[in-house]
Amino acid sequence: MTLKLITSAFAFAALASGATPAAAELFEGCPSKPILGKFIEFGKAGKMPKDLGQWLNTPAAQKIEPWKPFENVDYVGICWVSAWLVHTDDGIVLIDTLYGPFVNQLVENIKSVGVDLADIKYVLMTHGHFDHAGGASALKPMLPNAQFVMSQSGWDEAIEDAAKSEGRRKWDMIPQDVVMADGDTFELGGNVFQLIETPGHTWGTASYSYDVKDGDDTFRAVTIGGLGLNAIKGVDQVEAYIESVERLKGLVEAADDNVSVHLTTHGFSNNLEEDRLKLSERKAGEPNVFVNPDGILAQVSGLKSRAVQRLEIEKNK
Repeated sequence: MTLKLITSAFAFAALASGATPAAAELFEGCPSKPILGKFIEFGKAGKMPKDLGQWLNTPAAQKIEPWKPFENVDYVGICWVSAWLVHTDDGIVLIDTLYGPFVNQLVENIKSVGVDLADIKYVLMTHGHFDHAGGASALKPMLPNAQFVMSQSGWDEAIEDAAKSEGRRKWDMIPQDVVMADGDTFELGGNVFQLIETPGHTWGTASYSYDVKDGDDTFRAVTIGGLGLNAIKGVDQVEAYIESVERLKGLVEAADDNVSVHLTTHGFSNNLEEDRLKLSERKAGEPNVFVNPDGILAQVSGLKSRAVQRLEIEKNK
């Protein structure tokens, strides 16, 4: 139940809730379980808790200092929505764009880790919801050498959703740029990035795989593009979601070049902050907590279980 509450629709409700920008000290830091608990409360009541709405819209409360899970990766997102920088010898790749008032924080975070905006060569967007693609219009003129990438369905849904938005929910989307299809790759600085179409969260949802480095070791990572079941519109979409989850499972269980790292789009879905703290206390010779194939398998198993339950609901409508 809980992961389907990780939803950009909820954030839109917060934007429309009239919450003031005053500091909303709802949580101490960015703790995963309490944040999930508030979203569960929202889901049960069907109404945005006032304190959660304020917290979602308060830049000071959402601010996270950049940190490194791997030598070639920086976290540059905010508390509730992720953004990742992947460094290569030939430039930088940014995954997801944040949105609205948080684009400035994203840019500040990028600069604070020593990255020149002109060195960003690709912006990979996971899907067309505003919290993942809504910052593209502000970022586009700031990133003179960047190509913005989505699947075709991802571009279609983002452009359509932005065009339909209005009032406090209004957001803009850039014109279609680079389209990658399922399985397409590009290489930058020796790192191969692959788009994997994983429809279900939305029809245009894509995940991305790439290499991350930890000392002398290299691991294959994935950023799963969509976790929730909040935008489901029928049996076909749930079935696509289940197929995507099975495919992700296969990437982890593959005999060669298997995925063993999940750098998530929403940190509170898999204890990102808690794992960051564990990593900060890591001693020489200890494994990196983010190399966790069993954890990924457990997460996708939970995703499938909830999707199977949702499938029965959709079939009985």
